Amino acid sequence: MSSLLKITNLHVSVADTPILRGVNMEIRQGEVHALMGPNGSGKSTLAYALAGHPHYEVTDGTIEIDGKNITDLAADERARMGLFLAFQYPVVIPGVKVADFIRHAVSNVRNPDRREGEGLVPMREFRKEIRSCMDELGMDREFARRYLNDGFSGGEKKRMEILQMAMLRPKFAILDETDSGLDSDAVRVVSEGLSRLSGPQMGVLIITHHERLLEFNPPQYTHVMLGGRIVETGDAELAHELHADGYAAVRERHPEAAADNARTEAAAV
Repeated sequence: MSSLLKITNLHVSVADTPILRGVNMEIRQGEVHALMGPNGSGKSTLAYALAGHPHYEVTDGTIEIDGKNITDLAADERARMGLFLAFQYPVVIPGVKVADFIRHAVSNVRNPDRREGEGLVPMREFRKEIRSCMDELGMDREFARRYLNDGFSGGEKKRMEILQMAMLRPKFAILDETDSGLDSDAVRVVSEGLSRLSGPQMGVLIITHHERLLEFNPPQYTHVMLGGRIVETGDAELAHELHADGYAAVRERHPEAAADNARTEAAAV
């Protein structure tokens, strides 16, 4: 049976400002979901709340994986249960090599009870695995010897996260505007990498303003967020319509959510 990520009536505040106002969504392994919406709608807030960011306060509702309530779990515990977040702006960590970072991350996920410095994936096994993943993704093996995101281009930072996904093999991957700031070639490379990893063992939530990332990863479900809630759900065709026509019609159909969205945008200024 495939795993299920279930979000029920989720309300989230940031610095006492309500952002999410009752989000409901279910994602199964093997499914690709797109989440679209205008600025201030709460897309990134949902991503960080799912990942367990401490600054995002869940005031109501639940997040579950396979029936287990993870709403109060720390970010590392959620990661061990199979959640992965690809950041919009990946953090630079000078002095930490890509290979060392991924080896520790993989060891923590696969051996959650290990003590610090113990129980690492054996180096020979790890080296063979990461080289195989990099070859599959068309990445230069020298990439693993560089410092994490230090001096990386935007495309290299996103490819780094695709490599992490390949090694960690999460049940659910959340991509928060992974295509943001990338040129067309970089988007294509990242999109193809994600497409290679997608399959029956991983559910994907792609948060995006655009549809470039969706060309290689067509969603079975497209959700429209407005005013901190999901107001419409459709298939890949809905994503095409939103890209072509924008959100004016959505605002007209959901005036209450549009008003909430405007208030959230105003509070952020």
